[in-house]
Amino acid sequence: MSTLLLNLDFGEPPPKKALQGNAKHQSFVKKRRLLERKGLLNKKKQVPRVLSDTAKEKETLKVPPVPPQKETAISSNGSEQSLGKKASVPWLTPAPSQKSHSVATKIDLIGEFQSALPKIKSHKACPQKKRSQKNASQNSTLAQSENSSGVSQEIPRKMVAIDCEMVGTGPKGHVSSLARCSIVSYNGDVVYDEYILPPCQIVDYRTRWSGIRKQHMVNATPFKTAQSQILKILKGKIVVGHAIHNDFKALQYFHPKSLTRDTSHIPLLNQKAGFPENITMSLKRLTQKLLNRDIQVGKSGHSSVEDAQATMELYKLVEVEWEQHLIQNPPKD
Repeated sequence: MSTLLLNLDFGEPPPKKALQGNAKHQSFVKKRRLLERKGLLNKKKQVPRVLSDTAKEKETLKVPPVPPQKETAISSNGSEQSLGKKASVPWLTPAPSQKSHSVATKIDLIGEFQSALPKIKSHKACPQKKRSQKNASQNSTLAQSENSSGVSQEIPRKMVAIDCEMVGTGPKGHVSSLARCSIVSYNGDVVYDEYILPPCQIVDYRTRWSGIRKQHMVNATPFKTAQSQILKILKGKIVVGHAIHNDFKALQYFHPKSLTRDTSHIPLLNQKAGFPENITMSLKRLTQKLLNRDIQVGKSGHSSVEDAQATMELYKLVEVEWEQHLIQNPPKD
């Protein structure tokens, strides 16, 4: 019977491969440091991290990254379509990515999803802004036209014509006192027309010229009341009149010269009527010559309403030219 021999070695085991791996790693580190010294390789920057024992074990057992798999989408026909190219489906919902996928794969999926979305057209500019720009340009052109012509569109609204009729008071009736006042608008409409009772006793009614009679003073407005009413109308307005200084004197009032237009001192009217420019023409003659109308006729006296309307019509004949003249030569108050 043959003998069975067992060779058992109870000595120390041979060194593990890990030691060989350490030696390889050390040689790799030496080569890397040599290359870094020569400038052929940048130094590796490592961020110091404090890891727990379990984290260290995970770091040592790193799994190599799995290459990104090609994502596919299943169409309605059941066939697979690649996501590498732009999907023909208009709305595409990407499948949730696996933890093992890299960040680059996620970015690609997001880009493909955004490219599949329909493009939104940019909104046009708001029409209100265009309208406001148009309005601003129109306002500027209006302002330029007003400056060039010298006549503002606000002038007709703030312009009135006045005419007053006086009676004689004081010694022998030589003092002229206000007995009637008429104010008309730019279009000739009557704004104010009242008989006014003078504060002094009337000596001469001057009916031949004023048209005032004794019966007109029965219910006449007291002078102080009428004065306050009239001044409220004239305040801040351009006042037109013929020999208007007489009217203001009877009203015991001084209107700014810059807002006063006296048709008896406008040479353009005399020039249009064919009269010398340096003389004062009566309202009756200017109206007859330029408006082809007769006023202040008969023995019943003048009508202050009729005279005020005629004065405004005469001024409107030379309004543009005279306003330009006043802009270049403003009167001093």
